[in-house]
Amino acid sequence: MGFAIVSGFEILLRLCALNASPQTMPERSHFQEFSKGIVSQNAVFVLVVGICPTLAVTTGLKSAVAMGVGVIAVLTCSNVIISLLRNVIPREVRIPCFIVVIASFVTMIEITFKAYLPPGINAALGIFLPLIVVNCSILHRAESFAYKNDVGRSLLDGLGTGVGFALAICLVATVREALGNGTVWGYSWLPTSWPVEYVPASILIQAPGAFLVLGLLLAGFNWLRRTRERP
Repeated sequence: MGFAIVSGFEILLRLCALNASPQTMPERSHFQEFSKGIVSQNAVFVLVVGICPTLAVTTGLKSAVAMGVGVIAVLTCSNVIISLLRNVIPREVRIPCFIVVIASFVTMIEITFKAYLPPGINAALGIFLPLIVVNCSILHRAESFAYKNDVGRSLLDGLGTGVGFALAICLVATVREALGNGTVWGYSWLPTSWPVEYVPASILIQAPGAFLVLGLLLAGFNWLRRTRERP
């Protein structure tokens, strides 16, 4: 059973790696290494990985920010450790080793969140915080980048990818909370003096609304990307 799970992860990571830039491309600058994860290789809107937490914890902006911070911390730290150990980890068992490293940082983040974040946010994150361990965007960067590059570039890659993921889920959460609940960060975004009252589209903070908002944003970003690529 465990072998089947690891093999499944390996297949998934290799499929995800097809979307990444080839290793034979000219070496990027440090800024390009950081920014690629925000724009050209955004985990949510370009590579379409890490969709589970994107759909599950974006009913409110607060929970999305907490998840984004957790992913940034885990991605950056795991990339650095995996890069440091890349010449020690045998290729045949690299996936289990990646998961052990990632799980260690996820446990630290989970303990810290439970100690310092309000109970409501911890409840909203629920099982999806420990599930960062198998987040495809983190495993993808460990396999396709940190295991093959030096510590400095791996740090920038992890930080940029994490920031890109955090910005993406915060955008989804802002749209869902604003239109589905009539608030942003828990505060009403419409002045009380307005003569008309906004009636929230409550479906947007339910499960179908998550798919609807994400699908529309994906379509919008793909349209913008193709428009920019046209001569």
